[in-house]
Amino acid sequence: MKASELRTLEQVRQLKVDPGRRFYSAEHAEIAAGITTDIYFVRTYEILAHLGLADTPVVAEIFPRREGILAGVEEVLNLLKDKEVEVWGLPEGSPFSPKEVIMRIHGKYNHFGLFETAILGMLASSSGWATAAREVKEAAGDKPFYCFGARHVHPAVAPVMERAAMIGGAAGASCILAAKLMGAEPVGTVPHAVFLIIGDTVEGALAYDRLMPPEAKRTILIDTFKDEAEEALRVARALGERLTGIRLDTPSERGGVTPELVREVRVRLNTAGFKHVGILVSGGLTPEKIRVLAEAGADAFGVGSYISGAPPIDMTMDLKEVAGQPVAKRGRLPGIIPNPRLQRLL
Repeated sequence: MKASELRTLEQVRQLKVDPGRRFYSAEHAEIAAGITTDIYFVRTYEILAHLGLADTPVVAEIFPRREGILAGVEEVLNLLKDKEVEVWGLPEGSPFSPKEVIMRIHGKYNHFGLFETAILGMLASSSGWATAAREVKEAAGDKPFYCFGARHVHPAVAPVMERAAMIGGAAGASCILAAKLMGAEPVGTVPHAVFLIIGDTVEGALAYDRLMPPEAKRTILIDTFKDEAEEALRVARALGERLTGIRLDTPSERGGVTPELVREVRVRLNTAGFKHVGILVSGGLTPEKIRVLAEAGADAFGVGSYISGAPPIDMTMDLKEVAGQPVAKRGRLPGIIPNPRLQRLL
């Protein structure tokens, strides 16, 4: 418990927001101070403090409304690590069932109650993204996919989203901060803009090959100007053995990337002696599309909106013990619900 945390309604009234604030996302210190919480938790603190009950020992349990893959745990632990609480939970990346207890918090209510909103939000959003990523991974099988979803969400949460995608099974992330948070390097080559400015795909590919470091994969986007199969062969002949792969990102205005297109490009590359060149597909992919494209010959996938647009998994926090006595609201079972899968996390 820190003095800087919100305790009273008067603190809320006195809170001023800088009119010149550059961005509207919460800063780390604001989250840690409880400023992103729902107001009723501050009202709760004030009432309990007045009655001398603020430091009542309680046990809270968190459960999800549907099945999924758990993510956001480390952020929750970082939020609670300087508080006098004990936390049990499933490790990050664990699968969970509907209404399974995924986390249990022991401590005095005024040491963590204020942060229920933030805790549930961290778990709900990240678990939704991780679950969508796991669905993609299951569809892709042993073929890798990469999260390209940062452009679809607010930049403040883009690294959270792509980190959750990697927990769910993504082999990498294009968002620089997300990859770094996972101890990895970001993945990706260059956008259509490079080729549009240069004016020719092959010239752009040669410049990329000449200027990028050796460890950067030579995967070239080939749908900017010409027929994809024709452009794939032009690039393959220009780069030869140095070409790692080609990327198909055909827009929906031209029908998107189809299984037929993938098959044609694969056959034409093979026939011309470029069997080593992989095919990376991106653009509006879903697990259903990935399955048919993988069967058609695609080797890897870049997935954005399916993951970034995944709905959060609703999480609920219930008090199950108050001052050592089992309790519950109507409709819920009083007392701790056993879950042998829980581990001591904090």
